[in-house]
Amino acid sequence: MPYISIESGALTSEQKKELIGRLTATASEITHIPAQFFTVTIKELPDENFGIGGKSIGEIKRCYKG
Repeated sequence: MPYISIESGALTSEQKKELIGRLTATASEITHIPAQFFTVTIKELPDENFGIGGKSIGEIKRCYKG
């Protein structure tokens, strides 16, 4: 059974639904494996739990908002 895992910041229910649907459809199209065999998981991480360039995503977002 093919397994797709994605990590991201917080997502809305609608974003999760779209991600699951589109990831499954695209992977099925490329691999020719029926969509019903795919499992998709989404792991949401708080912005303070990952970073870029030595700053957490939370810090980077605060700089752009202010």
